Parts: sequence; structure tokens; C-alpha cells
Amino acid sequence: MNGMKTNQVIEVALKAGEILLTGGAEIYRVEDTVTRICKCYNVEAECFVLPTGIFITVIDNDGNPVSIVRRIRKRTVNLEQVEKINSFSRSLQGSPLSYREAMMKLNNIIGLKGYSYALKFFVAGINPFAYALLYRGTAGEACVSFLIGIVIYAIKEKITRTGVFEFFEYFISGLTAGFLSILTIKLFPFMDLYRIIIASIIILLPGLAITNAMKDALYGDIVSSMFRITEAFFVAAAVGVGVAIALSVGLRWI
Repeated sequence: MNGMKTNQVIEVALKAGEILLTGGAEIYRVEDTVTRICKCYNVEAECFVLPTGIFITVIDNDGNPVSIVRRIRKRTVNLEQVEKINSFSRSLQGSPLSYREAMMKLNNIIGLKGYSYALKFFVAGINPFAYALLYRGTAGEACVSFLIGIVIYAIKEKITRTGVFEFFEYFISGLTAGFLSILTIKLFPFMDLYRIIIASIIILLPGLAITNAMKDALYGDIVSSMFRITEAFFVAAAVGVGVAIALSVGLRWI
């Protein structure tokens, strides 16, 4: 096993699985990666993954079963980390690393800075901008949607860092989108309120969660699929409630 003990193999495999799961990877991908890493070190493992935890059981050198659970409390979207872990697990098949080297590579993947905030803000704005034009909006409505998208992203990121539960940040984001759209109509009555709102909240829709839910279902992970579908429903509901409250209050002001 390249000098690596069984508990060290488990730790490396769990670390890789945790990065995948928190980065938005599908359940089957996490299970395959964990078992693949264990096999690279001649450790037979059974892995069961849910969106909130990783369960792994292996047989140690003395023939005793060892089970470990890793709780996952926060999930984001980081496809760069998912791609890096995929490459990492496949590279081990040809040349297994030592425990220290493997953990160093995993920590480097966790420490990836990702894209700059300027680029993230631009993308957060360009999506609503494009959808406003797609919905046959004017250039003015598209520009307003661009600005609202940036504000929503900034607020959502700020709330995320405070550690508040996930659905609250979507509720506040929907509320913000509604009030800013109403403010725009107050200043520019010739613009279309609902077109701006729809374009602005497009970045909040749980597209990845729905896609992963469908893929999990196709791979037979029904429990995980139902979990992700439910999560996507509550995210959409939180955004919708936020927008609805903004409209019910703000429309009286117009």
C-alpha cells in the first residue's frame, strides 16, 4: 500500500469524497471516487453516500471491519475542485502517492482560490442581462437586470459567510430582487416589472441541484435524488416567497 496504513487510506479517500460532495458532485461520482482511491492501495471498501454524509467500511489488516462516517454540513458549487479530484483519483491508479503527498495535493485543491470576485460579479450580472434580452426586454431593462444580479450575488455571498441557514439567503435574495425591481419601475415607469424580476432571479434557480437529482435517479440513487429535488423545491420556494412579499408590499407604493 505504498507504506500507507489502512486508516490513512480511509482518511485520504474521505477527504477526496468530502471535497467532491461539498463542491456539488453527483452521488455516484463520490462513491466511485472513494472506492477507486481505496482500490489503488489494495483496500477493499464499501461506500454509501448521501448529500449530508459519507459512510465507508473497510477491512483492516487484521480482518476487522472499520466503519467511519463523515458529516457534510455545507454544500456549494465548485466544479473546478470536482475536476481536480477526478484527475487526482485517476492519477493514483498509475502511481499511488504516499500519505503525506496525497494529503498535500488534497489540501492544495481545497486552497484553490478560484475565480476573482470581479469576474464572479460580472457573470452574476451578465446572466440576468442575457435573459432579459431573451425575454424580449429592452436594452434598459437588460442593464437594470445586470445591476440587480450583481447586487443579489453580493448580498447572497455576504449572508453565506455569516453562516445563516441556506434557505434564508435565498429568501433575502428574492426579497431584494423584488424591491429593487419595484424601485426601478418607480423611477422608470415605462419598463416591465415582471420581465426584470424574472431575469434578475435566474441566477438563484437551483439548476445544478435539479440536474444532479435527475442523474442520481438514473444511477439508482433514489434517496439522494429525492433529497436534491426537495432541496431544489425549497430553494425555489424561498426565492418565490421573497419576491411575493416584495410585490405585495411594493406594488402599493407604485
